[in-house]
Amino acid sequence: MQLMKNRLAFAALDLGCTHWDALRSVTLPIIAPAVISGWLLAFTLSLDDLVIASFVTGPSATTRPIKNFSSVRLGVSPEINALSTIMIGRVTISFITASIISNRAIVMQKRDERMAS
Repeated sequence: MQLMKNRLAFAALDLGCTHWDALRSVTLPIIAPAVISGWLLAFTLSLDDLVIASFVTGPSATTRPIKNFSSVRLGVSPEINALSTIMIGRVTISFITASIISNRAIVMQKRDERMAS
């Protein structure tokens, strides 16, 4: 599969694309699902940075994970509930968008393969 992807980029260059056009129209659509899933995974794992943030920050700095944790210990306020809802909503919307883009790319690839044969 990897050889096929490299061949597509080289074919675009052979057919007259500039390096920028080949990157934009061939390479980026191929790597888009991996980039989007990596971004979603990094964002999800960044929510678990309370321990790291508590060791790294100085006495005058208060990061969002530390503020959330201290608010939960003292009693959950509606502000924390709203913030959690917004964060979960953003992750859900990003995941659904990534899934739709990935499915469209697969459908377009299959359609192009049928038209080529």
